[in-house]
Amino acid sequence: MNNLIVNWWQSQQFKLSLKRGDVRRAVQLLQEIQKSGAKFSWLEKLFRDKLQLERYSQEYKRQTETLTRQLTETSQQKDNFILKPDEEFIKYIYKVFNLIQHDEYKLQSTGIDERIFDDFESRLVEYLNEEFSKIPDKQLFIKLEDALEDINNLKNGQDPDYRFSLTPHVYFMKYFLENVYCIYLAWFLIYQAALLPSKVNILDIAAGPGTVAYGLALFLQSSSGFFDIPQMHISYYSLEKQDAFQFRGLQFWRRYIESRLTAVNAYFRFVTTDIFNWKTQYNNLPKDFFDFIVISHCFFIDKAKRVEANNTYKQIFATSLKNSGYILLIVQDKKLFKIYDVHQVENQEKEKNVVDKFLAELGLELVWYRYLTSTGLRTPLPIAEFGKFAREKLPKQLYMSPILKKYFGHKHQLHYTLDDYVILAKKS
Repeated sequence: MNNLIVNWWQSQQFKLSLKRGDVRRAVQLLQEIQKSGAKFSWLEKLFRDKLQLERYSQEYKRQTETLTRQLTETSQQKDNFILKPDEEFIKYIYKVFNLIQHDEYKLQSTGIDERIFDDFESRLVEYLNEEFSKIPDKQLFIKLEDALEDINNLKNGQDPDYRFSLTPHVYFMKYFLENVYCIYLAWFLIYQAALLPSKVNILDIAAGPGTVAYGLALFLQSSSGFFDIPQMHISYYSLEKQDAFQFRGLQFWRRYIESRLTAVNAYFRFVTTDIFNWKTQYNNLPKDFFDFIVISHCFFIDKAKRVEANNTYKQIFATSLKNSGYILLIVQDKKLFKIYDVHQVENQEKEKNVVDKFLAELGLELVWYRYLTSTGLRTPLPIAEFGKFAREKLPKQLYMSPILKKYFGHKHQLHYTLDDYVILAKKS
């Protein structure tokens, strides 16, 4: 009889708890009723079933969240898949480029992948000839001379005005191919070091017509036939003060690169601004986004300009580079040593000291660097001796040389040459 009274009292308390909304007390009472062995009322059964459904729902939600997290992690791993260096492909690159590692830092190249670069060069010349055909001859020669005088300031370490309509075209003719050649080898070294992901976000500072993107695209073309790469996705941000360079670079990209049968999916974003006015453009770059930030040939001999530019670079590194990201710097040998008013000599320790000083000004830590040279020497050859060496050893610019002769009176065959420091660094 006492059990009946206790069970009745517990059932009444259970109803009262539900009425008050005290779910915790109702659950406690339901457990006590179940332990007593008494039969559940219809209300108690309904509440028990409700609790079971809630438990099933919570378990399903946990399993769903776990699976979603696992799928996300798997997707991210796939997205960030590092291209595994292929030994046969690496041997091929060393062979066709005649790469010789003379010491820890010095890498000589006297060759080229002709199947890639000959086609690329010929298509670039076709593009230039079509552009020039739209301008009457008399005006064309005047415009080209103005642009040539402007862009030749680069030889003196000065920043051209870029105010002429054909300055991008003259850059294509004079500097573009050699710079792509250098960038190509820089990407190869990154690939060889197992640092190139299949999904890569790149910021190219002082990008010009997109030389960094072209070098990577041609490098990936070279890998065709050696190994299957996953679907490449390149997010390429161009930070350049001249929209004419960006426009012409994208125009030729769509004409040439996008017609190739490659697994490269490239997304372009253009930020047109001068790095010396960077504060007004600060929010135009994503934060903690880039796997690589590249600065190619945009360093200044003038100390005040260099300090100002470096402060901007450091700000961009701090805010826009991933913690796991890298900075790729490319600087001509003459400029690097002229900045510190020292002479380039065959001394690895002195060279390393200059590179360390260069990185210290940018607040960076060295990963590795290579001095890319055509001659295999750190000191320059006399002009006549270098000319003889180039004719005998270096790959020719077969298609570009004739139009330089036609428009600028060049008498000599152009060659692909190297004299740059390729420096890979990380944030300190």
